[in-house]
Amino acid sequence: MPRVTVLLTCYNHIAYLPQALESIRAQTYRDYAVIALDDGSTDGSREWLAEQEGIQVVLNEENLGTYGTLNKGLDLAEGEFIAILNDDDVWMPTKLEKQISLLDQNPKVGLVATSGEFVDGNGNTLDGRPLGFDFPSFETGDRLLDMVYHNLVIASSAVFRRSIVTEIGGFNEMYFGSGDWEMWFRIAARHDLGCVRESLCQYRVHAANASHSKEKIWRDDAMLRDWMIPLLEDVGDRFPTEQVRTAIAHCWAALGTARMLSGDARSSREAYRASMHIMPKRIKNYLRYAATYLGNSAFRKLG
Repeated sequence: MPRVTVLLTCYNHIAYLPQALESIRAQTYRDYAVIALDDGSTDGSREWLAEQEGIQVVLNEENLGTYGTLNKGLDLAEGEFIAILNDDDVWMPTKLEKQISLLDQNPKVGLVATSGEFVDGNGNTLDGRPLGFDFPSFETGDRLLDMVYHNLVIASSAVFRRSIVTEIGGFNEMYFGSGDWEMWFRIAARHDLGCVRESLCQYRVHAANASHSKEKIWRDDAMLRDWMIPLLEDVGDRFPTEQVRTAIAHCWAALGTARMLSGDARSSREAYRASMHIMPKRIKNYLRYAATYLGNSAFRKLG
């Protein structure tokens, strides 16, 4: 039985899919199996996958979405570790080798990510923050509070222990695009997170990226923050009290923003008031609270 199961998620990216699969086959670490999971492609991806040797192909009868498809893969995965690669992203050859080495050397680590870069449709490196955030990179250790502020793990860079799925379950299928963040947060609640701080993953930026669907992401963010807050209130003495209070205040403020962007000004103000109660000196909260009375246009201008 291979130590690593690679879940190759596929949906209408035939222009990029061959390069994604080739980047798996080019890995220096060889003890893996590939499950290609197609979520209803209509662009020839299914036919192309059917011609590939040495991989297991699973064709969804209906579109399940990202997290339903990944959960189907988790049910089929064998071995000790699970890796994810979206069909429009690319791995560098030593990615799995270095991640498995870190996991073998650090039993407290449940998941290992890598640094990487954003690329365009032609594979050219994109400078700056094309999606509004940097490609994550962090020191290995207890990263739970850091996960409050940012999703530290690009899904295509992740390798995690299969036993964790038994511990905490799979991905929450209620999310549109933030279900990986929620999953990594649950892992971080129980395990250290690791990162190979080398550019070993390319995340492709193009018009079809799910992260461009802002309304659904705002709904996701509101749901995520609502869920995070009680968990943070129950971390005990794991972190200094002031760090926990700051993280909770940030969650309330982020919840206020997500609610306002979703058109719910009244509940947005409730969330901002909760944040201001914890951190009364955070001026930005007062400005955003006031802007909720002026409508979405004025609110968005605050950035």
